[in-house]
Amino acid sequence: MIILGIESTAHTFGVGIASDKPPYILANTYARYVPEKGGIHPREASRFMAANAPRVLSSALRQAGVSIGDLDAIAVALGPGLGPCLRTGATIARALAAYYGKPLIPVNHIIAHIEIGRLATGLRDPLVLFVSGGNTMILASAKGRYRVFGETLDISLGNLLDTFAREVGIAPPYVVKGRHQVDICAERGERLLDLPYIVKGQDVSFSGLLTAAIRALRAGGKLEDVCLTLREIAYSSVVEAAERGLAHTRKSSIMLVGGVAASPPLRDKVRMMAEERGDVRVGLTPPEYSGDNGAMIAWTGLLYYRHGVTIDVEKAFIRQRWRPEEADTPWLEED
Repeated sequence: MIILGIESTAHTFGVGIASDKPPYILANTYARYVPEKGGIHPREASRFMAANAPRVLSSALRQAGVSIGDLDAIAVALGPGLGPCLRTGATIARALAAYYGKPLIPVNHIIAHIEIGRLATGLRDPLVLFVSGGNTMILASAKGRYRVFGETLDISLGNLLDTFAREVGIAPPYVVKGRHQVDICAERGERLLDLPYIVKGQDVSFSGLLTAAIRALRAGGKLEDVCLTLREIAYSSVVEAAERGLAHTRKSSIMLVGGVAASPPLRDKVRMMAEERGDVRVGLTPPEYSGDNGAMIAWTGLLYYRHGVTIDVEKAFIRQRWRPEEADTPWLEED
């Protein structure tokens, strides 16, 4: 079985190809939109994706050594994400499925992050700490679905980092060789400042921290110290919330997924928390699968296709606010 997956929820147009036989991931290619200034403009990002889609698609097929005719089905991320970007990926996937007569598989972007993490780490039933530019959630499987036990009450962790970096003039680009600009700046920090730390049960909040960090810098604070404090507070808060999630769900493992999961300091904090507990296995998604990528859509599409889940081309609408607990996960029902 060979499935092609298309990812286009935010800044990345990715195409992946997955197989039901080792090595499972046959191709993982992408083109990433980086704005010259400011944040992601959805319309400009979607135009970038449309212009680069043929090249990325051809590259994935060459990398996997297959043709369109070899594919059993095509999977596409229909949400959550930015409307224009989602529509670009969905249009391409619908066109390919209709023209070549291939089944179309709808995939939830968040579920795909989790499933590529499970494949990469080998963890079967972990608590999931999902941190990205658009979402920050603590999830775990329960009664055949992924349930959200905690999340951000306002902006995501990735949004916090990107917005602060943009406001203080150290980005774009936001990430350099897998490390966020805030992480790089924080390495030169020398002391921690007094900024708000907000954890409410298994929920977190970052908008107050963002405002306070910008005010501290404008009041004369050293940029490197503000970056260090912002990073330490933000990362510590999500790890504390995740530890509460472990206690609540009684899971014996934790898995870090999403774009921010590539951050070395955050990975270290998750490891330290697990070591202090002494009874928790840690799964860290490899950087190449942490950010948005087509491989995660292809692999999750394969899981769906195994269970007969497809969608008619004319019904494959995007869902910008598609929550993970709303997505069916029949393979979890088997577990």
